Amino acid sequence: MILDFGGQYSRLIARRAREAGVYCEIFPYNISIERIKKLNPKGIIFSGGPASVNDKWAPFCEGEVFKLGIRVFGICYGMQMMSVMLGGRVSMAGRREYGKTRVSVDGKSRLFHGLGVEIDCWMSHTYYVSELPDGFDAVAGSENCPAAAMEDRKNNLYGVQFHPEVVHTPQGKNIIQNFLFNICNFQGNWKMSFFIENAVKDIREMVGDRSVICAISGGVDSTVAAVLVHKAVGDRLTCIFVDHGQ
Repeated sequence: MILDFGGQYSRLIARRAREAGVYCEIFPYNISIERIKKLNPKGIIFSGGPASVNDKWAPFCEGEVFKLGIRVFGICYGMQMMSVMLGGRVSMAGRREYGKTRVSVDGKSRLFHGLGVEIDCWMSHTYYVSELPDGFDAVAGSENCPAAAMEDRKNNLYGVQFHPEVVHTPQGKNIIQNFLFNICNFQGNWKMSFFIENAVKDIREMVGDRSVICAISGGVDSTVAAVLVHKAVGDRLTCIFVDHGQ
């Protein structure tokens, strides 16, 4: 489960998980705790976002999420939000950190397993975690950000200040996969084709023996929808082209 805090890379995080063979879905940050319990995810990733946790209007998830025993990985804003919610402190940095940054990492951390002692990563932040919550250790640091990553190994809570999902963090995929496989214990055996199979099955159950009309514009969304419906019901589908002038 990925909770979206308005970050521009939320869908890229989802792509990285799916590329690793792990099924995931994106949800708004304010999803109810009841819905989370019902979905029962093995892991949750907090996305980055444009807000500062010190703003009055800053988005926060429900605090009970940390009490469910679910493994959590906060990225950028997600790490800062987690820090504040668990009793830490976030402060404005004396110098903004943006772009390629060299970070020293603790190879004993499950998050950085097999990555050596230094990595290049992509930073984009003005604020930083100046005081870690109780139970957390800093497991990475840069010249301007002493807590570039943190972990509470006992409770399986992790965070990074940088963006592992972008190509500018060359070993970012490894970090995400370490969370998915070493921490969440996923098997990595999900394929995108499974989504097609499940979608076709759901459509057949919904339609039954009836016929379907599908409006298509020629764009990706409506065309993909039409293809899926056709796989499910065949000639009982009638497509109508809608010319919306574009």
